[in-house]
Amino acid sequence: MLYCKCYNVLIKGGFMDRATIKDVAKEAGVSIGTVSNALNGGRYISTDTREKVINAVKKLNYIPNLNGRYLKTGASKTIGFFTNTVTGAYFGTLLDAMSRQCDKLGYQLNIFITKDPAVIMTNIMGRCFDGVIIYEGPFLKSQEIAMIQNVGVKMVFLDRELAGKGMSSILFNSYQAGYEATKYLIRLGHKKIGFIEYADDILDSKNRKAGYQAALEENHLPAGVILQGNFEEEYCFNGIINLIHFHVDLLPDAFLAGNDLSAVGCINALNVEGYQVPDDISVIGFDDIDIAQYYKPSLTTVKNPIARQGVLAVDTLVALIEEKEEGSIKQLEGRLIVRESCAVKY
Repeated sequence: MLYCKCYNVLIKGGFMDRATIKDVAKEAGVSIGTVSNALNGGRYISTDTREKVINAVKKLNYIPNLNGRYLKTGASKTIGFFTNTVTGAYFGTLLDAMSRQCDKLGYQLNIFITKDPAVIMTNIMGRCFDGVIIYEGPFLKSQEIAMIQNVGVKMVFLDRELAGKGMSSILFNSYQAGYEATKYLIRLGHKKIGFIEYADDILDSKNRKAGYQAALEENHLPAGVILQGNFEEEYCFNGIINLIHFHVDLLPDAFLAGNDLSAVGCINALNVEGYQVPDDISVIGFDDIDIAQYYKPSLTTVKNPIARQGVLAVDTLVALIEEKEEGSIKQLEGRLIVRESCAVKY
């Protein structure tokens, strides 16, 4: 994880006042080192201590200032990527694409893994970045996003549909993809279709689920069982095992999984319990990760252009930074890849 350290000048009431790190430490009742760690995402700072520091920063109207490179050039040539996780094949592809495109355009990419809005805000408001790409946008409230806009840091969201002054979104058309994948299962004759979603309020999972529900309603089919798979293989594996052991009557004849890792976990669990895919139960995933075509049975999935999302996120952010583009919402279309994990239901 890479962090920028940058401090000090503050404008209050039309005058240049210098609120030092010492002032913040005194107000919070902690050491200068603790303030530095709290503002720069230190891992060993308690939540209570971090909140004391943030409250002191707010009370003193203290905003860390531009680093030396920014002062000299007017640009840091650095992009920050904020996410709550980098687990799974999706992030491997996404980060590789973003990193390569940053290199191509002459920018550095700093990666922050956190669920703490305070860490996000202190690093962004310090103006260590010309712009930021944010995954897990729901952690930031509307007033915090407005603060970022006010200091002029450009933003691109990957999981939140926002556009405005200095901010854009790059999204998958997950609703349509969920709809088309469910329609495919219905055409194969499946009438009892389950859905494996993310456990939290994630836009892609919500929209895939909404498309799934719309296809069922359109064909006058009841909603199937909804399981939480958390976009993780092991989590989904355990969920399917529990379903079979305690609610086998709810077991559907097809599953639409929220991503490929969930689909793999689902198939592994079904195999352990003696079910055959696709003879007994069909399974569809999302993303078309590398393992999907080599898995047995090879996985029918919706191919999302993940690398394209990463490149487009960087290109869009740089266009915002250079004021060549206004804020916008851009959608990328998925494509159903038919392989061996689905079969006709007689």
